[in-house]
Amino acid sequence: MFLYNVTLILDDSAAQEWLQWMQEIHIPEVLATGMFVSNRLLKVVDSPNEGVTYCAQYIAETLENYNEYQSTYAPALQEKLNEKFKNRFVAYRTLMEFVD
Repeated sequence: MFLYNVTLILDDSAAQEWLQWMQEIHIPEVLATGMFVSNRLLKVVDSPNEGVTYCAQYIAETLENYNEYQSTYAPALQEKLNEKFKNRFVAYRTLMEFVD
């Protein structure tokens, strides 16, 4: 099992709009790819950064599912994010493997 984590640091002015967009549009689109079995959305409460920090996490059963997501679906979905919130966020993406 693999956890794909996307950490986003948002301008204060974009945070509420982004949260609604994630919950209503983006997360359902990511899950509709069939490459992830579950997700969670977290708000970082002790971030040292200016703005508002969230982590969107998605669980893939296999590395192949994650790689298929990255090659087939991620570019278009990330472009939607970039267009809608241009210059109002910074994102960091990491992949982690469950060890237990």
